[in-house]
Amino acid sequence: MRRVRFHAYGGPEVLRLEEAEDPVPGPGELLVRTEAIGVTLPSVRRVRGDGKGGGDPLPGVLGGEIAGEVVALGPDVPGFAVGDRVTSLTLTGSYGELALAPASLASHLPDGASAVQAVALVRGGHVALAALSTAAPSDGESVLITGAASGTGHLAVQLAKLRGAARVVAAVSSEAKAGFLYGLGADEVVTYDQGSWGEPVDIVLDGVGGELLPRALAALAPGGRLVFFNSGGGTVPAYELLAGAKTITGLTMRRFATVHRERYARHHDELWELAAAGRLTAAVHAELPLAEAAKAHEIIEARANLGKVVLRP
Repeated sequence: MRRVRFHAYGGPEVLRLEEAEDPVPGPGELLVRTEAIGVTLPSVRRVRGDGKGGGDPLPGVLGGEIAGEVVALGPDVPGFAVGDRVTSLTLTGSYGELALAPASLASHLPDGASAVQAVALVRGGHVALAALSTAAPSDGESVLITGAASGTGHLAVQLAKLRGAARVVAAVSSEAKAGFLYGLGADEVVTYDQGSWGEPVDIVLDGVGGELLPRALAALAPGGRLVFFNSGGGTVPAYELLAGAKTITGLTMRRFATVHRERYARHHDELWELAAAGRLTAAVHAELPLAEAAKAHEIIEARANLGKVVLRP
């Protein structure tokens, strides 16, 4: 099979398309022939050596999200069969024609759903719903979302409105993204370089981190909650938490899916139901062949995407 690896940390140019042996599923794993592969900011950062995996041995392979057909099962995998079409998060090796997927993170595609639609909807939608669930918004509260035009962010904008937010503020890198976000229901669009992000909000969903994290915290009203679900790191002044009675909660999907299995399953059904009803739009910015993984990373690094960037094997 063909797969993408990197033998040194750096920019998109370090990604290499290579031949490799087919992986063999172990206990609790599915072997999936990929039809669509999602490209994420954490993967881009990992290639740079900026993410959690920065110190991992090289050559490196990337995890992420996939959709495709099950071609083999490891031991102890109930509920799936060869020929099933699924989508899943993968811990490693998603950039390939075949990928191993933990059955615990996999789910079936509804009849008629495309692999590209699944990759654009499911992972980003799960992150957005988990972040909103963690923040526990009440009707009438306000929400600010960083990285609002990203694969996760543009779904979070819509889901926040669907869950009763009275005011949704979309924070992005460029004013050029404003029309896209207003079209998805954002009430306000602000750019990172603005001196003010407007009136304080009750909730911030932060998908960017880094230097933006202190500003995201400052955007909260007293008693506000920030949910941090990115690989960008960042530091905050602890006194601001105390003085403003603010809270920060970290979110990882692997733990959320493991600890809150029933809620994770409900979220999956909710995403597909909303999409089928036309109430939730999963935008795809670009579909590129696997051989152009570097170009996909360039789009993410330039913060040029409006929605999801997808690779097709």
